Amino acid sequence: MTPDIAAILVQDGVVNGALYALLALCLVLVFAVTRIVLIPQGEFVAFGALTYAALADGHIPASLTLLAVLALAAFFKGALTEPADGLRHLAVSTLAVPTVAIFGCLVLTGLHPGPWVAAALAVGVVAPMAPLIYRLGFQPLARASTLVLLIAAVGVHLALTGLGLLAFGPEGLRGPPLTEGSITLGPLLIRAQQLWVVGAAIAVMAALAVYFAATLSGRALRATAVNRIGARLVGIETAAAGRRAFTMAGLIGAGSGVLLSPLTTVYYDSGFLIGLKGFVAAIFAGMAVYPAAVIAAIGVGIVESFSAFWASPFKEAIVFATIIPVLIWRSLSAGAVDEDDS
Repeated sequence: MTPDIAAILVQDGVVNGALYALLALCLVLVFAVTRIVLIPQGEFVAFGALTYAALADGHIPASLTLLAVLALAAFFKGALTEPADGLRHLAVSTLAVPTVAIFGCLVLTGLHPGPWVAAALAVGVVAPMAPLIYRLGFQPLARASTLVLLIAAVGVHLALTGLGLLAFGPEGLRGPPLTEGSITLGPLLIRAQQLWVVGAAIAVMAALAVYFAATLSGRALRATAVNRIGARLVGIETAAAGRRAFTMAGLIGAGSGVLLSPLTTVYYDSGFLIGLKGFVAAIFAGMAVYPAAVIAAIGVGIVESFSAFWASPFKEAIVFATIIPVLIWRSLSAGAVDEDDS
């Protein structure tokens, strides 16, 4: 291997790792607040990429139907238990954003909007799915054990994969880049879209740091992550914190899909492997430490890049095998911990 090839592989690894870092941050955030291992996180990425590609091509994405069904289901489910004077708030929280997103897509798609408008619409369609899924699939299980929540997450992942096949079909899609152009740096040809991926990862990390440190809702999320019972005692609504965490995961996942779409062809089930690599990075960080998750994600991307060069048929196995020593070390070093089922 020459130094030029090594530099190219590192470049690819850093770009992929930046994308995995975004997903790892979502997984750590959601797990800390809700104890849910968000296996469906990859589906938000795939749906965001496919929705963006369809909108950029001037087509109405089938994800609009999925969003409408989720919104109506969440509203009617909540209406069964919500008092009459709370229906207006329920309607606003479940129907308002999906209605605006669907209307915007129907109006603007025929005008063949540019990549930036299509990207905003795609995020607007896919991101609201996350809190709706939390209302429907996870909020009723808020006090269940972590194992039950994991099983529920697997079920939601399988359901979304099937719905993705129904909505988008088996064919893959690829969207246009947000910005054309590239720069040359020695042996490296760096495309503008790759810079957007890395820049977005840095921006999200900075935004999360400010959000958790300087805002009341961010501190409420931190309190919920540290102690759910204590958070409830001081008046923090843990269900609202869960919805907020899922909303942030949906926004980051959908945005990641938009960034990924111009770089590779995305299929309805592409999100699973992408999300799983983010999960590997989150495990390296103990599902708790955000900076460690980012560093681990960059490492996962570089390992994947060099594995593709040396042993392409086994690159996925090599990436996932890296988690085994970490699991062994954590199992040997951790003492017995009683699960908090509250």
